[in-house]
Parts: sequence; structure tokens; C-alpha cells
Amino acid sequence: MAPAVTTAVNIVNLSLSSGQFHPLLKQSTISSLLKKPTLDNYHPISNRSLIYKVIERVVKSRLTNYLSSNNLLNPHQSAYCKHHSTETALAYIHDRLISAVGSHKISCLCLLDLSAAFDTIDHDILITLVSSQFVIHGSVLNWFKSCLSSRSFCVKCSISLSSSCTFSCGVPQAFVLGLILFIMYTTPLSTLISSQSLNHHLYADDTHLISFYPPDLHSIQT
Repeated sequence: MAPAVTTAVNIVNLSLSSGQFHPLLKQSTISSLLKKPTLDNYHPISNRSLIYKVIERVVKSRLTNYLSSNNLLNPHQSAYCKHHSTETALAYIHDRLISAVGSHKISCLCLLDLSAAFDTIDHDILITLVSSQFVIHGSVLNWFKSCLSSRSFCVKCSISLSSSCTFSCGVPQAFVLGLILFIMYTTPLSTLISSQSLNHHLYADDTHLISFYPPDLHSIQT
């Protein structure tokens, strides 16, 4: 094994076994990419170190395997799950609407789109969910706490850099592990909707509520 690879493996293993994420790896530089010149619309690009991306992908792979093998992934979520996509979400909604017609249910398609969903994740709530609902404890839980806390960034414009700022909440949408953490964070929303006997499906931060038996059809119509 090449020395560089051996060093990378040792860094990854040390980070995971100690439950600590090195502060230097939590710093990022954000630059803007122009998406639509006519709208003056910019997309933030976050640049991070290579070893950061390696650790992130290792943890993402292990976390996904753990959630899948223990049936902890939300069955109503199509985004960021293996063998699930926009086609899965559309097929589910179509199937439920057809079934609702046959069952004489009321079908109401309500589209919920959470505003700035990835940017507003509360770290304390997320860590509590990771521990209580997904049964992750010990050094692994400490690693997630360390990874999410004291994250900092600066903005690059041409050759100029802004002063460093600290993230108080949220996970970057381009953060591979952050995608899995996001659907873990929204799982209680799915549980709440299910408790009201509503069929629903989620795709990332989009939620669809469909098909229910009306307690009083007249009251719904009015």
C-alpha cells in the first residue's frame, strides 16, 4: 500500500475510533458559480480538503448500511436512498391515487416544500434524533457531534477572502453525508403524518399528502 494511502487510512480510522473530527477539516472556502446570467443567480460552491471527502464517504457508506440492515430508513422517502428516485416517488403517488379511486377515498394532493430546508437543520435536534430514534451511541455519536459543531467558512471572490464565520445550524446540501442526515432529520415528520392516517410520500424536502377517508364530505366541500 502506498504511503499516502496508508496515511489516509490511518487518519480515517483515528477519526472514527476517537469520535473526533479535526477542526482544520471543518473549514471550507465558498465561491460563487453563476447559474443564470439573465437572472443574476449564483450557486455557492464549497471547497473542502480531499481527506475530508474521504472520511465523509466512508462514514456515509457505513451509516447507510447500518440504517438499511436495521430497517431504519423512512419507507416513505425516495431521495438519497438506494434504488429510489423521482420515478419511485411518481409511481408511488400514481398508485395511491388509483387505489384511492377504487376505495372511494377523497384524494387531495398537497405539495409541501420546506424553505431553506438544508440550511435550517437544528444540530441539537438532529443529534437527539440520531441517538434516540436511530440508536447511535458512544464514539459514533460523538463523531457526529464533533463533525457538526464549530464548522466554519469564508467566502472567496476573485482573489479576496472574507473573514471566517461559523455555522450555527444546517448541513451543506453538497455535503454527501449531510443528505443522509437530512432524511433522518425529517423522519419524525413522516411519523406525524402517518399518525393522522394520511397517505404521503417524501422526496428530499418535498412532501406530498394524498388520499384519506373524509369524516364528513359536506364539511370538506364547504
